[in-house]
Amino acid sequence: MDSLPKKVWLASAVFEIDDLKAWKSVLISVTSYALGIFVNCKSSWYLLPWLGHGLAQHDRVSLPSPSLSSVRGMHWLFLLYSMLFHFFVIGHDCAHKNKLVEDIVGTLAFLPLIYPYEPWRFKHDRHHAKTNMMAVNYFEDRDSRMVQVLVHAVDGMSTFTMIHHTAPHIPFKASEEWNAAQAQLGGTVHCNYPRWIEILCHDISVHIPHHISPRIPSYNLRAAHEALLQNWGKYLNEANWNWRLMKTIMTTCHVYDKEKYYVSFDEVAPEDSKPITFLKKAMPDYA
Repeated sequence: MDSLPKKVWLASAVFEIDDLKAWKSVLISVTSYALGIFVNCKSSWYLLPWLGHGLAQHDRVSLPSPSLSSVRGMHWLFLLYSMLFHFFVIGHDCAHKNKLVEDIVGTLAFLPLIYPYEPWRFKHDRHHAKTNMMAVNYFEDRDSRMVQVLVHAVDGMSTFTMIHHTAPHIPFKASEEWNAAQAQLGGTVHCNYPRWIEILCHDISVHIPHHISPRIPSYNLRAAHEALLQNWGKYLNEANWNWRLMKTIMTTCHVYDKEKYYVSFDEVAPEDSKPITFLKKAMPDYA
């Protein structure tokens, strides 16, 4: 990592704004979301029972029951929430500019997520300024219960963001050792998904150039990535989305260690790591 370049340059063309492409992205998001709702309404007679039978009533609160139908129901919830991710990407693109129209579109894009756009924008700017820096963006011990709730609530959307900056070989740096170009170029992962997912999510998985400069619009990310490959390809982290990738991240990248970068919970506290042991046995391991 220490051999990474201190500065990175990209051609001015990748920063150019194309209103037609921008509104095309919005149209794709609105159309696919409307289509998803339509399909949901028309097919609910056989899909919704999977969810309904998988929830057990307990003190007037619906809790997942440990049945097969519960698993099916959670899969359906995952699908429904993932349908909203492309709205997040639209808002995400708007958040890096400061025009009135983009602020309005960003706010509207976040409405289906029931998520406040403006506070998120400021928090996200901090993420860009301090990517993979130690002792930044941490949770206190008292927040652990709320973190568990949030993780379950946003698992569909957070699959993308987890992969963006997580791999066993990617380090975090203390502030005195941290370098912006090194963190953005070598601390970010380009992940290849099925093309239809990349289209619906507006190429957010082409994430390295976005961290080199947040001002690059989503429709220029691929061109910017090609330029990075030509000049700094040996420094880039690339992966293909598959079960082996997910298993590696979910069973390895737990506790940060300065020498090893990551160690798993079962190395640190094997007596309390039954869920990790289960994941290692249960999750598929094919690419």
